[in-house]
Amino acid sequence: MSARKRTTAAARRGRGAARRRGAAVRRRSHVWLRGRWRPVLGCAAVLVLAGIVYWSRIWPYLLGAAVGAALALGCWRLWRADRVARAEHREWERQDAVRAGHRTLAEVDGMSGGAFEDLVASLCRRDGCTGVRRVGGAGDNGADVLGVLPDGRSMVIQCKRYAVSRAIPARDMRELAGARGYFRAEVAVLVTTSRFTAQALTFAASQHLVPVHRDQLALWHAGNPLTQFLTLEGAGQGDAAHNRRRRLPN
Repeated sequence: MSARKRTTAAARRGRGAARRRGAAVRRRSHVWLRGRWRPVLGCAAVLVLAGIVYWSRIWPYLLGAAVGAALALGCWRLWRADRVARAEHREWERQDAVRAGHRTLAEVDGMSGGAFEDLVASLCRRDGCTGVRRVGGAGDNGADVLGVLPDGRSMVIQCKRYAVSRAIPARDMRELAGARGYFRAEVAVLVTTSRFTAQALTFAASQHLVPVHRDQLALWHAGNPLTQFLTLEGAGQGDAAHNRRRRLPN
């Protein structure tokens, strides 16, 4: 036999052996799969058989479970939609109050200092404060309005009717802290038609003073109570970019 024929015969034997090995592997795989799925198929068959036999007894429970799940899902979606709608409505009311307050602040900007102090005193009376009186003027010792909050705490208020382009510096907050000590007040508030510098807000937070900036004054003037702003520490007056657009120092 020539070398070429021997090579061809060896190649055929090799391909035959490979086919036999592949067939053996496939047979083993099928046996393994059949063995693995046999318990699963058995359980499924038992469940189907039980369902057929006991269907008349279990279908009301299955139907009740399906209806209950559908009702629960519907209630959750309605609750979620209600929460979203309420949140959107509250935000709209807040923005509308700010806009309304800003419309009235245009009149406040044209007031004299004394008229602005009278306005602040009237807002305090509207919110249920008692013993409210205006004491601003020469020798006022840093106080413009004195009174008692609805919860019984005494308060001193300093009023700053500044132009929008002018911010309240830290020295005005230090003056307010001195007025609180002089009048032995428990709460000290500075109300302005402008904004506060970052240093002023930092000092106010460290001394537990209450800064009320222009946007909060608009909300107060629109009907929100003063007590709503006592713990905000001047929040909401905008970041540095906001201040630059209004030509305010940061």
